[in-house]
Amino acid sequence: MMKRELKWALSLIAIALLAWGLTALEANKLQHAMLYSVLQKGAILAIAAVAMNLLTGFTGLFSLGQAGFMAVGAYVTALLTIPAARLSGIYYMTGISPAILAAREAMDLAPGWLQAGYPYLALIAGGLVAAGFAALIGIPVLRLKSDYLAIATLGFSEIIRALIASPQLDTITNGSYGLKAIPRLNSILVVFVIAALCIGLIVLLLRSSYGRAFKAIREDEIAAEAMGINLFKHKEMSFIVSSFFTAIAGGMLGMFMNSIDSATFRVGITYEVLLIVVIGGIGSVTGSVLGAFLITAAKEWWLRFLDNPWSVTIAGTEIQVFRIGFRMVVFSALLMVVVLFYRRGLMGANEFSWDVFTLRYWRSRRKKAGGVSG
Repeated sequence: MMKRELKWALSLIAIALLAWGLTALEANKLQHAMLYSVLQKGAILAIAAVAMNLLTGFTGLFSLGQAGFMAVGAYVTALLTIPAARLSGIYYMTGISPAILAAREAMDLAPGWLQAGYPYLALIAGGLVAAGFAALIGIPVLRLKSDYLAIATLGFSEIIRALIASPQLDTITNGSYGLKAIPRLNSILVVFVIAALCIGLIVLLLRSSYGRAFKAIREDEIAAEAMGINLFKHKEMSFIVSSFFTAIAGGMLGMFMNSIDSATFRVGITYEVLLIVVIGGIGSVTGSVLGAFLITAAKEWWLRFLDNPWSVTIAGTEIQVFRIGFRMVVFSALLMVVVLFYRRGLMGANEFSWDVFTLRYWRSRRKKAGGVSG
């Protein structure tokens, strides 16, 4: 196996090359707009996928409330970052809550250096609000298991979406009209730095004693409780931390899209994050990150040409080969192939290691495979 010093050197080189590539892409983003967009969205979904994996893959709690927490993060972030001068034009139908308008006007009077940090503070604020919601709803729902927990959290997600669109909250959420003119993050490098910090913090948590307790709960709750692990405390912690980072991903998604409404956070976005987790590997942080970029690229870029209608004429008869929407048919077929050949996902429960580039690693893998088959 490689020495630790060599692994650190390779990691630093990889980070430097990534930073150089992102900086070059930022300078030429108009020429590479699709790549720029795919990488940004991939990094955002990677945060949501790793946060969901923390809950599902490492703690064994099956939650489907990601869309709701992303919505909370997105709306809190938007309300704290949209310039006060733009609010009257956005709330032209219902009017804006005087408290929100006064707060935004006061924030705009702050020093320039503080205003420059508002987007990051807003993301944290959105995460904290979502964590507060998670702490409250976690008290009743985390006593449920398996499908019942999934249904309960899915119900919470739909309740959040209904509240956002409700007339009673029009002066805050702008109802079905949504929020526009959300400031974007400065550059793609900033997006990747935030994603790296969020994922890095989750990895540190998983490597701590709390992370070992999460895994023990996943494997056997009765045995974990017998060892003195407080089941509810650790489930609640995992749920809150996952919701916090999911909300940050939601806030970043709102900045990426520049506008949001209640339809943005339908249950489909939860299924998309779940798909990334399953394809990447349940219980693998590396798999979730890899899956986020691969699925985003395949869905939004590589297969886009299949949406262009294409027909051929045979013996005077025109036969339609591709129709609009055929892209998703091929995308679904490719996902089925991946699931058939990689039933535990692309990474399984494994993490990336530089050891995969050594002959010794593959020899040990062959020996293990031989021992299992024997």
